[in-house]
Amino acid sequence: MSAPSDRALERALFDACLGLDDAVWREAFLVRACAGDAALAERVRRLLVAHAEAEQLIPEVADSRPSPSSVPAPAAPSSAPSSPEGAEGSFIGRYRLVRRIGEGGCGVVYLAEQCEPVRRRVALKVIRLGMDTERVVARFALERQALALMTHPNVAQVLDAGATESGRPYFVMELVEGERITDFCRNHRLGVRERLELFIPVCHAIQHAHQKGILHRDIKPSNVLVTMRDGAPVPKVIDFGVAKAVLGPQAGDATRTGDGMFLGTPAYMSPEQAEPGRIDVDTRSDVYSLGALLHELLVDRPPFDARRLLEAGLDELRRTLREVDPLLPSRVLRALAPDELARIAGARRCDPPALIKFLKRDLDWVVLRALEKDRARRYATVNGLALDLARHLRDGPVEARPAGGVYRLRKLVRRNRVLFAAGAAVALALMAGLGVSTWLFVRERAALREQTALRRQAETAERLTRAAFLSREGAFEAAARVLDGIDAPITQPSFDGVLANRAVGDWLAAQRRWPEAAARFAAALELGRLDILGPVTVDHQCYAVASILAGDDAAYQRFRARSAERFFPANNSDAVARVLKTSLLRPLTPALRERLVPLGKRTEFWFSSLNPRLASGWAVVPVSLWRYRGGDYPEARRLALVSDDPADVAGARGATLRLIVALCDLGEGRRAEAAARLEAVRPVIAAGFEGDLTKGDARDGHWYDWAYAHILMLEAETLLAADSGAAPKKI
Repeated sequence: MSAPSDRALERALFDACLGLDDAVWREAFLVRACAGDAALAERVRRLLVAHAEAEQLIPEVADSRPSPSSVPAPAAPSSAPSSPEGAEGSFIGRYRLVRRIGEGGCGVVYLAEQCEPVRRRVALKVIRLGMDTERVVARFALERQALALMTHPNVAQVLDAGATESGRPYFVMELVEGERITDFCRNHRLGVRERLELFIPVCHAIQHAHQKGILHRDIKPSNVLVTMRDGAPVPKVIDFGVAKAVLGPQAGDATRTGDGMFLGTPAYMSPEQAEPGRIDVDTRSDVYSLGALLHELLVDRPPFDARRLLEAGLDELRRTLREVDPLLPSRVLRALAPDELARIAGARRCDPPALIKFLKRDLDWVVLRALEKDRARRYATVNGLALDLARHLRDGPVEARPAGGVYRLRKLVRRNRVLFAAGAAVALALMAGLGVSTWLFVRERAALREQTALRRQAETAERLTRAAFLSREGAFEAAARVLDGIDAPITQPSFDGVLANRAVGDWLAAQRRWPEAAARFAAALELGRLDILGPVTVDHQCYAVASILAGDDAAYQRFRARSAERFFPANNSDAVARVLKTSLLRPLTPALRERLVPLGKRTEFWFSSLNPRLASGWAVVPVSLWRYRGGDYPEARRLALVSDDPADVAGARGATLRLIVALCDLGEGRRAEAAARLEAVRPVIAAGFEGDLTKGDARDGHWYDWAYAHILMLEAETLLAADSGAAPKKI
């Protein structure tokens, strides 16, 4: 081996060892990688020792200003004692270092305090002492630029950048105080559905990076932290330290590794990323790493054991990633000991057979496609993986379905090349003509079906646009006829379709044509649901009250059960409160109440955190009604009376809260008080519901607010009549 090659190999092994935090793993990796070359191993060990000593002994000096008070003090005079760069309490620029919170192969991350112009806690990353080589500085600059380009709620944001007095570059980013995503899921005992809903925003963050021309290359649990924001978990992707620019003038330059060198974490690394000298690693490598992370979220372990990969050495590690197929998640669970399987299932709040069945149905194939050895067979983009998971959460068909017969035949041929070559030579002449004819026929039929489907989609889109135009012009009857004439299933999101159905639904509701109005709001909800998970809008409440007023209680029961399942847990507190409010129009069954408990707790937490002005608004309705439906009449009354504003008695919200108080009186047996309250609020609701439903605002109430109050009023009168022996009223 030539001297230059020797130095390149030493450098590659040195960089790889720096990426391993555990000293035992580092030594095991070094022994395997050197393959009996004790002299090479000893030289790398000496480099590692020299690197560690350099961090402690290099006499570089930083700004040593005193700790600032509430008003930033001026810089200390030059005669003030100084502290080494990186020491706790020392300054880098206007940031005081508090303590070291992380480190990698070439950088160190500190918890720091910004002193001016504002005081806040941040994370500051600076190149290690002695590591400021041209290649490392270029890689560090790329990470800083990559983070600066991204503005995504699930990516840590860059706040500032600069260089120390000794010339080492640094940058300052948002401080993410949270747990690894795997630890968070385990500590909070999240179910499989909740884990997927937490994982999908991670995919969106990586897709955002790809759209900015950045490949992460080191996706693993420690680089995805989960923090709590407003009571909801928010995942954050961090550490683009080994990122690669895949677009623009820097692509493939500053981040290109030397021969035999690789960057990343073996247990989550794609096969092509582990290949020496590969420079064509693209975004599908991150798809593989996300698949490995998803595998661990599902079964508590990555596709390959990290310790075994490191102990096997570089060549065996690459062979494993290139040739060995990982077990499907459901098969991993079947191979576990019963106690371990029961522990994993319990952490996901289900029993072992149900967990295995749930994974086997769809998720096995999603993980398998993400972890394909041949990157051409993986998801083409991270967004494709996220959409497949979203389809799974919606009980829709996933694209990563089991491979068809052609693919299985191809695998069989590769295992028996000689036998199939001989048979194919005999059968080829006989089957060629028939095969070509059949293939052309099938292709023609498929093309015809595709053209027909595309034509029907275009016609449907044109009808929706026409209906939206007519509704904007006030021609609601004509718009309704156009919408009624659509007989093809709608498979694409349509903003015009949502607007047209909503406007026509409001028009029908104003005429009290409740069955037709319910149909229009159902169509608006379905069009909105096609956009991944769909937002929670007033359309939910409109459909709920319209279906009840149309006399279709069965449709309402199906709708609220489906909404409670679909939007748990949602990240938006206002959305959770709307789902809860819509679900409480009718008394709850025990099973549905149990399903709504997390939504009720989340809404009560949100309500308790609001300022008094907002707490006296519409937010109090679902909270007080939730307590009433649970039988907690004193607390329901107390909450309903929080907003007992005499000026609000004429509005739908005030009327609804007084109805809840009357219902609490009935629940506690105070029939006379309930009758008096109903007598007082009855004309208010009658005037609002039986008047002009096209009028209304957020304070006095829209038509659906009055309809909500009207339905609760009928429930209260029915209970009062039943208590007195009179005939109950019905809608």
